[in-house]
Amino acid sequence: MIEGILPKIISTELDIVVRYIVFEGKQDLEKQMVRKLQKYKNPDATFIILRDRDSGDCQDIKTKLKQKCEEANKSQAIVRIACRELESWYLSDLEAVEKAYDLSNLSSRQNEKKFRNPDELGNPSQELKSLVPEYQKINGSRIIAPYLNIENTRSRSFYHFISSIKRIIQS
Repeated sequence: MIEGILPKIISTELDIVVRYIVFEGKQDLEKQMVRKLQKYKNPDATFIILRDRDSGDCQDIKTKLKQKCEEANKSQAIVRIACRELESWYLSDLEAVEKAYDLSNLSSRQNEKKFRNPDELGNPSQELKSLVPEYQKINGSRIIAPYLNIENTRSRSFYHFISSIKRIIQS
């Protein structure tokens, strides 16, 4: 998903190299994050840690991940939590989903109560799957991301994530 939206934020004229440290889920992230961050020796690198909230407490998750960043001597790292799941971000931009899957009239549902603030949905991935039966998590992210409106504010967690990237670029 991030690979699909970064070209909208980072101009090719900027001398910014993006690298991804990928984990195999939340448990792998929590188990290996400190070690992987410590091994990264570029002193000018800025890290953004992104994790789904799922059913956990947003502040607790963020605090624990910030502690791991400090333990890795990367206290400048930015931690962002997708509330509840990345699918909330897609549900906040039904026009992007509509374009990605070549659907019609899906974006007209954006003003329905549950899609006005999708961070509050209990199971966003299930909700998205009900709208788009062929949706699959990894491939769906690749398909939808290029269409996401980075100025969209319906999902506060998406807004904060995008704002963090913009702040890094501007500094």
